Amino acid sequence: MKFIKIFFKIIGSVILLLLLIIATMVTTMDETPYQQMPYYKQWKQLVSEVKTDTSGSTAKFKVGWAKINITPASPTPTAGYGNRRGKPYTSVHDSVYVRVLVIDNGFTKAAIVAADLLIIPPTVVKLLQSKLTEREIPFAQVFFGATHSHNSVGGWGTGVSSLFFSGKYDQATVERLADAIVTGIVKAKEKMEPAELAYMEARDTIDIRNRLVGEEGEIDPEIRSAAFITDSGQKVILSSYAAHSTVINSKNIVLSRDYPGVLVDSLENGRYDFAMYMAGAVGSMGPIEKGTDDFDEMKNQAFGVQSALLAADAQKDQVKGAILESVTLPLPLREPSPRLTMNLVLRSWAFKKAFGEYPVFIKALRIGNILMVGMPGDFSGELVAGLDAYAKTKGLNLMVTSFNGGYIGYITHDKYFDRDLYETKTMSWYGPYNGAYLQEVIKDLIDKLS
Repeated sequence: MKFIKIFFKIIGSVILLLLLIIATMVTTMDETPYQQMPYYKQWKQLVSEVKTDTSGSTAKFKVGWAKINITPASPTPTAGYGNRRGKPYTSVHDSVYVRVLVIDNGFTKAAIVAADLLIIPPTVVKLLQSKLTEREIPFAQVFFGATHSHNSVGGWGTGVSSLFFSGKYDQATVERLADAIVTGIVKAKEKMEPAELAYMEARDTIDIRNRLVGEEGEIDPEIRSAAFITDSGQKVILSSYAAHSTVINSKNIVLSRDYPGVLVDSLENGRYDFAMYMAGAVGSMGPIEKGTDDFDEMKNQAFGVQSALLAADAQKDQVKGAILESVTLPLPLREPSPRLTMNLVLRSWAFKKAFGEYPVFIKALRIGNILMVGMPGDFSGELVAGLDAYAKTKGLNLMVTSFNGGYIGYITHDKYFDRDLYETKTMSWYGPYNGAYLQEVIKDLIDKLS
């Protein structure tokens, strides 16, 4: 009998301890409206201090470009689908690159970096913040984006979650990726040439779908591009589209750029001397997978996007002047609170322990009448149409891209926040109202930079 009493006391103590641990890790969702939160006031103060620079309004652009092969010498973990647990890729289907475009208007310089990666890893950005100096181009004047391939180099993530999405951490990989970006910027600066700029916009409604809610939701069908022609006749294009780079399925573990690689190669084999691609507002947006296998589907997806991009009726606006302005600002948010259930969330300290803690920021780059805004996560295509129309009332053509070097998960339309879905539950980390809040953030940048 005495033994049984001791046994139950031990069991009771263990259960109590577990309950206390859970209580320190779990809480309920804070649903305070964002306008009433301290971070909202912090953002308004930060954006109020942005100064407009129109010093290049009568100048002319110079551009230079480079690409650096970042294909590893031997297989690394594959970043992308969580169900792979970071398994190494089995073969190289096509090489992966960092592509860089440097722009100079005689008063200031900016660089645009597009990497064939799942995201621009925060660990790489942390290195770049010290590596990028005036000798290259300062970090605040570099605009980052990724193709968002789910079949590219991993090994760059920290925290428990990285074991699922990017595999075991490898410092050498992080340093190699950072060095490739720095090298690309230096090489692009070496061959600058005067150029004219045009904004291009085309619609492709048949190669994109709303993967979150299907036909209930909207899509962002615009292919947005910045195209340069140099004085020597060379043609350069940077394009962005919202369909996720997930044509290759999770069971096919090969190194590849997915359909953006096929698109870029085709553009360079045809009309353009240099092409770049950045994932647009890919949150909630999926590709149309049609073909006999993954690689046939990649070709079909790329061909559809290219056909729309190069169509005779695509919009093309010549840009006058050479305004060039870069903005990098911290992005205040509420404390992270990822959902465990629809009602219970992980406390912020536990989240930071599991995922790591890195700065979050927003980037904007105005090039003539084109305004690029880089978001730190999978920003939903459903949030773009109103912003695009608003920018045009201010004389700007808006290009919203994802994966600017920070990562806060998925930002979906607020009307879906209470749905038990992957994007709105598993990958929604910073509480409610972020769709509306970040739309307002982008509107503020449009107002300041127009």
